[in-house]
Amino acid sequence: MESIPRAIGRRLAAYLSKPRPGYERLSRLPLQDIMDTLQPADIVLVDGNSHISTAIKYLTQSTWSHACLYVGAEKADVEQPSLIEADLNDGVTQVPLRKYEQFNLRICRPVGLSAEDKASIIAFARARVGHVYDLKNIFDLARYLIQSPAVPVRYRRDLITFGSGEPTRAICSTLIAEAYQEVGYPILPEFIRVENKKGEAVSMARHFTHYVPGDFDLSPYFSIIKPTIEHGFSLSAPPQSE
Repeated sequence: MESIPRAIGRRLAAYLSKPRPGYERLSRLPLQDIMDTLQPADIVLVDGNSHISTAIKYLTQSTWSHACLYVGAEKADVEQPSLIEADLNDGVTQVPLRKYEQFNLRICRPVGLSAEDKASIIAFARARVGHVYDLKNIFDLARYLIQSPAVPVRYRRDLITFGSGEPTRAICSTLIAEAYQEVGYPILPEFIRVENKKGEAVSMARHFTHYVPGDFDLSPYFSIIKPTIEHGFSLSAPPQSE
């Protein structure tokens, strides 16, 4: 029998996943062009339009509210399940790029990562397909949607609860960060400044649960990939639209 907190968490997750009106996809790039550009272990960032996306973007001060790991497909087809993600309702699953056709997307690519490390990262993520989403953090996110408090920018990110850290539970960015940390690849500088119980500022190693989707965009170790630039374009010909 499902526990009461879990049942409440699932209902809250369903509400938070509902789309908000007024979202606009700014990119006019064909989805297939994005698919043709992706390489194994690339990270696809999503500018979501759900209630929880609004909370994540507010607290992290970022455009990006969701992250997926590209693990490859038999052919470059937007219908092929090629992305591993941790979804609020479905847990860790493998989904097609088509799922995010109506959203603004960004490709982040690790620089200098070996083929062996890419394979290890993908294997790590695939081994976690079927794990459930860590609902521990959604109550805090919901609170900021309901109350809409005025929180100083420098404190917003610190107010996110990053989950329980249990091995069978995950949220989108921490799943990917943990996979990268397993092969020793950095995302942001290794140490962060935090306050101890005495209120003193101390340095501590950055744990994979400290990462949010926008960190891959800000990372000095990932390149931002633009499909139009990667494939070449003509200044005399207008770009094709979908």
